[in-house]
Amino acid sequence: MEREVCWLLCAALAAAMACYYLTGTTRRRSRRLPPGPTPLPVIGNVLSLRGNMHHALARLAGEHGPVMALKLGLVTAVVVSSAGAAREAFTKHDRRLAARAVPDASRARGFAGRSMIWLPSSDPRWKTLRGVAATHVFSPRSLAAARGLRERKVRDIVGHLARRAGEVVDVGKVVYGGVLNLVSSALFSADVVEVGEESAHGLQEAVEEIILAIAKPNVSDLVPFLRRLDLQGWRRWAEKRYDKVFGIFDSVISSRLADASTGKHAGDGDFLGSLLDLMSAGKIARDDVTSIMFDLFGAGTDTIAITIEWAMAELLRNPSVMAKARAEMNHVLAGKKAIEENDVEKLPYLQAVLREAMRLHPAAPILVPHRAEEDGAEIGGYAVPKGSTVIFNVWAIMRDPAAWERPEEFMPERFLDMAEEVDFRGKDFEFIPLGAGRRLCPGLPMAESVVPFILASLLHAFEWRLPDGMSAEELDVSEKFTTANVLTVPLKAVPILSSSKLQAKLAG
Repeated sequence: MEREVCWLLCAALAAAMACYYLTGTTRRRSRRLPPGPTPLPVIGNVLSLRGNMHHALARLAGEHGPVMALKLGLVTAVVVSSAGAAREAFTKHDRRLAARAVPDASRARGFAGRSMIWLPSSDPRWKTLRGVAATHVFSPRSLAAARGLRERKVRDIVGHLARRAGEVVDVGKVVYGGVLNLVSSALFSADVVEVGEESAHGLQEAVEEIILAIAKPNVSDLVPFLRRLDLQGWRRWAEKRYDKVFGIFDSVISSRLADASTGKHAGDGDFLGSLLDLMSAGKIARDDVTSIMFDLFGAGTDTIAITIEWAMAELLRNPSVMAKARAEMNHVLAGKKAIEENDVEKLPYLQAVLREAMRLHPAAPILVPHRAEEDGAEIGGYAVPKGSTVIFNVWAIMRDPAAWERPEEFMPERFLDMAEEVDFRGKDFEFIPLGAGRRLCPGLPMAESVVPFILASLLHAFEWRLPDGMSAEELDVSEKFTTANVLTVPLKAVPILSSSKLQAKLAG
């Protein structure tokens, strides 16, 4: 947490809020809340969360237990840090806990009221938007129809790296650009970046700045009755970025509608075309179209690219695992010049590498916070009061020693040796990198295809080296959590083309 928030709360707001804080003391004592650190007046436990929040929460859970209560300013939060507690929350109380704790910056331009990320799951509009995404983007039929596009965009990543073969490259930056184009092409049939470069028209940067504003410590989120004052200006700051993003999307929509009116059929088969068909049929509004485009564009790209970067970092740090993954590919693909998306189903060890990277280094170490919609939920025998924020520390859950042997070690074999398969579809509560229950990531079906395909393509096309004589032991895999859980030092590595035949193919 940033020091400015603490000083704002302590100095500028203490007198106004102390009275509000004290009025609820008797009521809170009457509830059987989970144990937790003693909160300070007004600011609560904010000072205990400095540094990487998922690490700080895990340390506190080690002292107070896997179900823990905190005060974040004037907001009560219940933190879940074990697989057993997560199982109880999602299987017994999913409906009660399925609302969102909505950051104030996301309310800019009324976005939270029309976004499937922030709408409560009880809202009919949320059900409509989720249904549209599930039916028209992430259904098996839709994913199969777009397979060729995904393969072309992943080949763009490989082609860019081939042109940089023998040079030091920023692995995360290259993959991120390729994933942005993959998502934007699936949405509206256009690339938004040159792979490895910055966005030409600022869409990528504006989306990233909105996500940053939402993640920033904000007095409005810690002291809800001061929300309309927007004391730190994060909502106003986000409004300008929302205007830019929605302006770009509106321009794309207007252009597509103009094409349709003159008989052109640009973008046939992309997601925007399906949305506009639904809009023409009166099933969704134009605002719904822009909101869905933002949700899908903003939510998936980071997660995919960061997951690939972490997997590559662990492979470079563990050369024996890298060798085993490449040996599996050489055996299964038997000299195949170009890998295809459906090939990854035949690569169980590579799948295990990816799952182990997601377990140790989830891109979202803390799930987007939930909110208790009603009283009655209990986790571990403790009450979760109505209106409280519920935080799932999946980083701690996926390192729970009660669920995992030697949880701090990178051991892909653990996923092959299990009696029953463990996957990330939200049913195995010791492994929930993409969430669970009603709020399970809607893009999971695409992630299951795209993420292993990109990783397999990087390993199939190239051998990889660390730069400047760096040893595997010297590679820094420490974490930095801002809007996502990234490497403190971005991964730099050298791609070496695997064969002269491949070099000739890519050059042609």
